[in-house]
Formats: sequence, C-alpha cells, structure tokens
Amino acid sequence: MLNRLNLKPKTLNLFNLIRYKNLLVIVLTQLLVKYAVLEPFGVNTSLDIFSISLLILSTVCIAAAGNIINDIYDVETDTINKPSKVIIGRHISEKAAFNLFIALNLVGVCIGFYISHLVGKSAFFSVFVIISALLYVYASYLKRLFLIGNIVISILVALSLLIIGLFDLLPGITPENQHIQLSVFKIIFYYAAFAFIINLIREMVKDIEDIKGDSKSGMHTLPIIIGTTKAKRVVFALIIITIITISYYVIHLLYKNLIASGYFLLFIIGPLIYISIKSLSASTKQHFHHISTVLKLVMVFGLLSLLLYKYILLK
Repeated sequence: MLNRLNLKPKTLNLFNLIRYKNLLVIVLTQLLVKYAVLEPFGVNTSLDIFSISLLILSTVCIAAAGNIINDIYDVETDTINKPSKVIIGRHISEKAAFNLFIALNLVGVCIGFYISHLVGKSAFFSVFVIISALLYVYASYLKRLFLIGNIVISILVALSLLIIGLFDLLPGITPENQHIQLSVFKIIFYYAAFAFIINLIREMVKDIEDIKGDSKSGMHTLPIIIGTTKAKRVVFALIIITIITISYYVIHLLYKNLIASGYFLLFIIGPLIYISIKSLSASTKQHFHHISTVLKLVMVFGLLSLLLYKYILLK
C-alpha cells in the first residue's frame, strides 16, 4: 500500500520498522470500542473527540516504540528467520532506531500523563509507564522465556482494548449508572479476552515458524522446549477451546439474530475450524506462516464484530 504512495525507501523502511499495519489495527480497534460500543449505548463517558484522539496517539506511540525495540533485539534471529525483512543495521542504524524508541516512548507516556489528569484519575498514569516498561523487558528478556513472553505480549494486546474502557468508562461510574457502565465494560472485557487468546495462539504458531533462528539465538520458546509436534498439539487444543467458547457465546447470546450468528460462524468460527485442521498437518515454515496470517484475519474480523453491538444482549 505504501509503495503506491511513491514514498522514499527510507520512509518505507521507517513505516515497516514501526509495523504500521499493526498500528492501524490498534487505531481501528480503539475507535470501534469508542464509537461502536460506548457512544451508541449512551453511557457516561469521559473522553471527547480530542481526548480520545490523544489516548489513541499515546497508545500508538508506545506500541510503535515497542516494535522498534523488539526489532533491535531481534536482529540476530531475524537474519536467520526472515533475512529480507531485516531493517536495523541495513536501512536504519541501531542508534537512530534506539533514539526513535526513546522519543516515541516519551511522547506516549507524556500524553498518558496528561490524559490521566484530564479524567481525574492521576493514578492511571502508571498504566502507560507499566506498558512501556513491559514492552522493553519483553523484547530484551521475557520473549526468550518459556511461554512468559507469549503471555505478556498477549496481555498487552488485550490492554489496547481495555484501556479505552479504563479511561473513558470507569471514571464516569456513579451509584446510579453503575449497572449499565459495568455491563458495557463487560463487553469490552470479552473482546479483550478474545484478543488475548487469539494473539497467544498466533505467538505460539510464530514460534514454531521461527524455531530455526530462535534455537540458534538461545531462546526457550514452546516448540524448542517441548518439540514441534507437541507444540502443534497445544496450538490445536487452544484453538478447539476457543471455538467451543465462542460457539457457546453465539448460542446463548446471538442465536436470535441470524446476521450476528452468521457473521461469527462465517468469519470467526469457520476460519478457526480450518486452522485447527491445518495446525495438525502443518510441517513447513510456509504452512505456519499461512496459519499465522489466517489468525490475524480472525483477530481483525473478530474486532470488526464490535459493529454488531446492538445484537449483543447485556446481562
């Protein structure tokens, strides 16, 4: 997409370094939570257009910084796993990348400080500091540990949804509106849980895909510790659990509406059944890359289902 805009190679490399596609998904997700769930429900919110834009900007800056530091620490493994996509040291110097990492973190955290005071919850500022710190620790250490890195990064993905409810919904809770405010927050929590499990599965699949480079770099990912065959079984089991959970959700909450039920069956449950089958027979790097791509699409379509909020029964 960026190539069609005739951007200079250095600009293209910068966009790829910060993983602009993933950042766009974050922006879309947070806008959906705000304008497809919170606003239509008429709940008491704390952020106007300007302040929600700042919150999204803060999230994007910190996420972009996390992507940069991750690439800095992944140069060795990426040289083996995906040599054509290595940017640090080839197109952008490590020093320049690290300086950009610091700058983006400062901008993101400072905006977070402002927003925290704006909603009257100064303690919420710690959320931005914790996320920023975790992204650095993840890239430099946690991602090398058995499952810990996968779980931490998946929690951070879930937080990209929860942070909207935290700053826009919770500050406006009163004894009178507590029920509706918490009911809507429950919807956000369900979607955050969905994002967590799909991302966790995808991280495991990517670990299987990158096992060659990871093992040479001394990492202790799931497939390295228990082997590729057992790792595939873990992925399969998690996908089946996810399918059962989402099916239960559809049967009990959406069964009365054919459009909502059909959407979940066609764009979420169906693809998950497909990759559950593919996960058992996958054997090459290309196979696992395909599964990872489908999981990303499932994530996007799952988040887009927020547009079906009016078909979700609040309890």
